[in-house]
Amino acid sequence: MRGADSGDRLDRRFEKRISRLDLEQKIRLLSGGSVFRTAAEPAAGMRAIVTSDGPIGVRGERWDERDTALALPSATAMAATWDTELVERLGRILSDEARRKGVRQLLAPTLNLHRSPVGGRHFECYSEDPLLTGRIGAAYIRGVQSGGVAATAKHYVANDSETERLSLDARVDERALREVYLAPFEAAVGAGVWAVMSAYNSVNGTTMSESPLLAEPLKGEWGFDGLVVSDWGALRSTVPAALAAQDLAMPGPNPHWGAPLAAAVREGVVPEALIDEKLRRLFQLAERVGALDDIGLDDLWTNGTAAPQAATMGEARALLRHAVARSSVLVRNEEDLLPLDPASLRSVAVIGPNAATARIQGGGSASVFPESTVTPLAGIRAALEDVARVEYAAGVHVSVRPTPLTPDRATDPVTGEPGVRVRYLDADGVEVHSERRLSGRILEPSVNFSSLGAQFVEVSARLVPEVGGEWKVGVVGLGEVSLRAGDRVLVDETVVPESDDPTYLHVTPSYRQVPLNVVAGAPVELAARRRITPDTGLAVALTADPPRRDDDDELAAAVALAKASDAAVVVVGTTDEIESEGFDRASLALPGRQDELVAAVAAVNPRTVVVVNAGGPVLLPWLDDVPAALLTWFPGQEAGDGIADLLFGAAEPGGRLPTTWGAAAEDVPILDTRPVKGVLDYAEGLHIGYRAWLRPRGADQARPEPMFWFGHGLGYTTWQYEAVSAPRAVEHGQGFAVEVTVRNGGHRAGREVVQVYLSRSESSIDRPARWLAGFAAVEAQPGESVTALVEIPARALQHWSVSAGSWSTEPGEFTLLAGRSAGDLPLSAAVAVN
Repeated sequence: MRGADSGDRLDRRFEKRISRLDLEQKIRLLSGGSVFRTAAEPAAGMRAIVTSDGPIGVRGERWDERDTALALPSATAMAATWDTELVERLGRILSDEARRKGVRQLLAPTLNLHRSPVGGRHFECYSEDPLLTGRIGAAYIRGVQSGGVAATAKHYVANDSETERLSLDARVDERALREVYLAPFEAAVGAGVWAVMSAYNSVNGTTMSESPLLAEPLKGEWGFDGLVVSDWGALRSTVPAALAAQDLAMPGPNPHWGAPLAAAVREGVVPEALIDEKLRRLFQLAERVGALDDIGLDDLWTNGTAAPQAATMGEARALLRHAVARSSVLVRNEEDLLPLDPASLRSVAVIGPNAATARIQGGGSASVFPESTVTPLAGIRAALEDVARVEYAAGVHVSVRPTPLTPDRATDPVTGEPGVRVRYLDADGVEVHSERRLSGRILEPSVNFSSLGAQFVEVSARLVPEVGGEWKVGVVGLGEVSLRAGDRVLVDETVVPESDDPTYLHVTPSYRQVPLNVVAGAPVELAARRRITPDTGLAVALTADPPRRDDDDELAAAVALAKASDAAVVVVGTTDEIESEGFDRASLALPGRQDELVAAVAAVNPRTVVVVNAGGPVLLPWLDDVPAALLTWFPGQEAGDGIADLLFGAAEPGGRLPTTWGAAAEDVPILDTRPVKGVLDYAEGLHIGYRAWLRPRGADQARPEPMFWFGHGLGYTTWQYEAVSAPRAVEHGQGFAVEVTVRNGGHRAGREVVQVYLSRSESSIDRPARWLAGFAAVEAQPGESVTALVEIPARALQHWSVSAGSWSTEPGEFTLLAGRSAGDLPLSAAVAVN
């Protein structure tokens, strides 16, 4: 069995491969092959390793809406399950998807923390707590790698916000680094992760692709035997990066390695032995994922290193639907309004822009193209079919960016089929390639346009307006762009890039939008064109938006519908325009007039349920005025059916908050993510998330209460915490087990997440007021008492000693606290450390 070979034998086999290569071949392997492939090298018997963005799906190498992928709930949703077994199963689904697409390395999970709730990419990260992040991330890694696909722990390290993310210098003290920000990566290494991605940012003055942190603690103290790959474009030097423990530069071919690195080796500046060590790690990864000539995925399955999962599509979708329910957090349920009894309903108003357009994922490189998506409106209608009348009103508008054409609104002007026509043209405007696509948004060519001599890309469509009046049509793209309606030129200008951030350039570039008067049912020929240049990305889009009802009229129509209905479900939230890679959020408030909408609906319908569809925390100023509120994150493609299961009682909301939610922006202890002269000071040290909320502020030592504490979440039953049992004393360096007995005091079976925290009132070192030490879930029937066994690792009692450069345990008494959240801990016990 290859997986059982000793390290010496592995080295000998890799040495033979290395010996076949000259210096240029060696460095070419380490410099990347293309955007999402490593270089192949027949002389070493190595095939290209195909990578793909994650973490909620496997998009594959192409940004192509025809190449669909399953879309799982967001990382925040996964963490909200507090269910490592479920997350591991979701990881297996991703492994299936990766193999289906020929992908051998998934660029996930994201293990950065929710340092500030305005972080634009928090939907892609798990939690504000290092222990919860580490445990959920480890489960994800085990699931993905169980099928012979590499997981990639990213972004190492302190890449916790988006503002100036390519260049900021995070100043983090040593204890905070070790105890908070590095801890999830240490857990990933403990789970056996095969790859780690170094981040764009610097930490304490050194960019991460050159950082000593790649050597220690990652490869040294922790014993990481996998590959360190750069974030895409994050490797910016030749010698410093080569001398660091950075192994692979992506995408390729990377200009800083290649010929410059070969020259540095020949000049003796970079030892060739370092190049060989990087190659050993690359070959190790290739062996693990079946990319060597004498081993493939079939061999991995045969020898037991990996096992094919092969869940059916029906099984996968059922699991994703279950994950919606398990991750959704019920934060308010006055007079047990939820679950709604379908038999008591004759009419239900479904209101809100996010009800009819499912917002299932955030923006940026992690986005995927699901084959189908169940909207909340569709899910509710399906659940109440032949039971109650379901009517819809948008109430407000929240989208800012223009809407790309879709097959339900446009046809290919060449074939007449639903969709658009994409043409690639040479310098003289002569067509060199043409194809039908399903979306007016084309992020990259499906062909090698440069080999065809293409210099322009054009998206055209025949729009058949369903309503007349003033539409807004547009073109998305950078550089030379134009937009035509028939023979009329509507836009013809050069759009100058506003940023060099990859997400802006390649995913959400600037747009131009103009009014166009049309007649209902009368076809309009539209065409958007842009010149392809290296420094302006490849994205282009043809967009069209119909006339909108006046905002006041839209809101009034929704309120009237709610007033005439037995119950109202208001779905509010953010979008991938608001929460995205590449920028942090400007505000925690819901965009547009959504707060006004909720308040107005609740005022006329006492059975109002608010579903909050957002990847991270938002403000809920109307909370006290609504009887029920449910947080569903970005819930993935099965969103609507999963939400309907919760609303009508087929499932219980199983989620608990992975992040503390504030009632007002001014209450949030860490809000600003803007670097000052390039430096982002993590001055709070250990105190982020609930730890920061528990820390006294100001001269009067007062602190505001959050709206919801980390760990909070209700279900459809109630729980009484009856007893806690823990050892009275433990030895230095040892973990221990805690038993917490809880009783289901309601009339329905349920699941409870039992959380255990530690605190220490007297200490010689700075400590948080309390910190999560362990958790476990239990299930019980009505009236039943059950005991949760919570394992507390030795690390929970330890702190990083800067003077000793090692982990240390302070002797004395710790207080153990058990309960339902960081702010609701009714049980306690003392534990002494000898």
